[in-house]
Amino acid sequence: MEADKARRRHVGGDDNKANGNGAGWASPAQSYGPYAPGGPSEAIWEDSDGKNVYEKAGYDPRRHPPPRTRRSRPPTSFGELYEEYSELIPPLIYTILSCYTRFWHIGKANTVVWDEAHFGKFGSYYIKRSFYFDVHPPLGKILVGLAGWLSGYDGNYDFPSGSVYPPEVPYIPMRIMLAMFGAAMVPLAWFTSVELHLSKKACHLVTLMTLCDLAWICISRFILLDSMLLFFTFTTVFCMTKFNNQQWQPFSYDWWLWLGLTGWSIGCVASVKWVGLFVTALVGAYTIEDLWDKFGDLKMPIRVYIKHWIARGLCLIVLPAIVYMASFKAHFMILNHSGSGDSQMSSLFQANLKGNDFATNPLEIAIGSKVTFKNVGYGGGLLHSHVQTYPVGSLQQQVTCYHYKDDNNNFNLLRPWGHAEYNPNEELEFLKDGDVIRFQHASTGRNLHAHQVPAPVTKENWEISGYGNTTTGDHNDLWRLEVVDDIIMGNKKNLNNRIRSLTTRVRFHHLTLGCYMRAANAVLPPWGFKQVEVSCDKENNPKDKHTWWNVESHWNDRLPAGNQNLYKSPFFSDFLHLNVAMMTSNNALVPDPDKEDILASTPSEWPWLHTGLRMCGWGDDQIKFYLLGHPLIWWGGTLSLILSLFVVAVYLLRMQRHYADWKPGEWDHFLYVGKVAFFGWFFHYVPFLIMGRVTYLHHYLPTLYFSVIMLAHFFDHFVFTARRLSENVKTGVFILTYVTIVGVWWWFKDIAMGIEGPIADHWGLGWRKTWNIY
Repeated sequence: MEADKARRRHVGGDDNKANGNGAGWASPAQSYGPYAPGGPSEAIWEDSDGKNVYEKAGYDPRRHPPPRTRRSRPPTSFGELYEEYSELIPPLIYTILSCYTRFWHIGKANTVVWDEAHFGKFGSYYIKRSFYFDVHPPLGKILVGLAGWLSGYDGNYDFPSGSVYPPEVPYIPMRIMLAMFGAAMVPLAWFTSVELHLSKKACHLVTLMTLCDLAWICISRFILLDSMLLFFTFTTVFCMTKFNNQQWQPFSYDWWLWLGLTGWSIGCVASVKWVGLFVTALVGAYTIEDLWDKFGDLKMPIRVYIKHWIARGLCLIVLPAIVYMASFKAHFMILNHSGSGDSQMSSLFQANLKGNDFATNPLEIAIGSKVTFKNVGYGGGLLHSHVQTYPVGSLQQQVTCYHYKDDNNNFNLLRPWGHAEYNPNEELEFLKDGDVIRFQHASTGRNLHAHQVPAPVTKENWEISGYGNTTTGDHNDLWRLEVVDDIIMGNKKNLNNRIRSLTTRVRFHHLTLGCYMRAANAVLPPWGFKQVEVSCDKENNPKDKHTWWNVESHWNDRLPAGNQNLYKSPFFSDFLHLNVAMMTSNNALVPDPDKEDILASTPSEWPWLHTGLRMCGWGDDQIKFYLLGHPLIWWGGTLSLILSLFVVAVYLLRMQRHYADWKPGEWDHFLYVGKVAFFGWFFHYVPFLIMGRVTYLHHYLPTLYFSVIMLAHFFDHFVFTARRLSENVKTGVFILTYVTIVGVWWWFKDIAMGIEGPIADHWGLGWRKTWNIY
């Protein structure tokens, strides 16, 4: 019997376990009225086999008391006041300290630091209401613009990298507003730890590590998106754990509130950066396991079970989708003026922007018109050619798709060879379905040409090139127009044999080869400036929108101006178009083998803090910032993740041998916190191992949160709640760990808050030779 007791672990009393009201975890022998074993609610918690199907996640009311009620009268003494709000004192103190680490000397560097050059500029676009394009969703950048507007910024600064901020740019208030998101991470870490039912000491460790991590501090002090991404990642985990603790009262007000807030937070984090979707995977895995457990509750009516599915579908799928789309709706409503990113969108969308003249271009297309062609496929660009030639294949002039306005996008529409040359004084000849024409590149005079030469990237298609000149060409320069439909008029029969700009969608059928001109986002190598390949597809697929084109710009002095009232662009179509364009551009962010990116790093280097990142110039007279995590937090978190697999395996083996290591509910709680930490880390980290895009150290920062939770969980399990250790030992380990974390933070704090003077004067920072601090 004594041996069995020695193997058991002990859940501490009030000094060891924290919950939402500051009290400790209840022992099974304690009674909490109707929630006690044998009480009125007992039947709710067990299925027909007596199995507690809700115990796994730590919200069994037999182990956790209901929230403490407030006093019926206001406190009349300091002691009563302290007792009433004592649980809020630690997070309040940590929040004050967080404001210090995030706000202290936040304007020390009066220059544009690192990606402030991008996101500050994007904020300017919102203030000027000028449309732009970026690979990230808009919510974070809208908040940057809001911070600038609230600070009195007029939007007339381009944020050139490394430049000194002029007096009229309120960069300090903008940094402070965005740093608030970083400061809020600290109390969120505390309350999440409480909801995970970690011990008080473990709650302090999670919060302290969030407070003191150097990378989180540094990234929060600038005009960047990362503080918002981290904030909404933290809120998602907090709301999920909060909802988990409402499972004992399904469909109550609090249950719906925290389920809905989880969905709202998912929508927000995904609307800042797409990597926010990784925390969605964690919530999804938790939800699937939860519903699977409920499926095993034989006393749950099928209608109640279906309600659980519907509730999660509404709150965790529909609501995040609404939040995500709402951010794009706001994006389109604010940016209603023509700007640098117009050409990434459909021609019809651009026609509705103020300052864009597409809608006033001549409506119907005729021989002799000069036009640009927009590919209709999602992410499609403008038909383009330039004087550079293919280094492979025919060696003739390149034809590509380009996503920006340029004179090399312009083509003249002419009759085929052998027909009368265009005469501007002759009667207008409008283009119609089935006409055969020739496309002449306006800048170089080359004709759009296809021949039996494999395309440079899509080898199964034929190459399209620029060939000949205004007087020289052949039958391979001829294309037949095949009208697909018209966005406004509908069926092509309603067009009265006329092709319209912006709205009529056509396919270009090569007269000799029978192939169709196609641009499907295949990216050319650097010799093609990484523009999109245009090729001639041998397959005749009328539904392939990458073979559909429309006239975008149209110049013809002989034709009257168009009517802007004819053009309306549907939101859902614009939403899909922009998201595909973002995805295409994001996938093109691959490492360039011909260039060395000294800031880039590989995912395998992140967990062990192999390298840092210089965020600015490194001159002696510059304020220098080095993005580097707290070494002990990063190394300890990574080690705990590795050991977690070993620990779980050992415990499973011991359970199989019938060792009594756990009291009722302890194993489920240990596993629940471990799964949140491990799978949260796994879902955030592993995708970077398989994606081909260029990566940087800051991509690991959301992942770090889960290694922090795992490290605190290990301390909690092996030290703070260990039966064999005395309270003095537990307190001593806690104090030693606490002081060490603070001490290392103090030693390295300048790399996050700004290094002044020559870097050689700051000795002792190069703990690893791979850190390029010196």
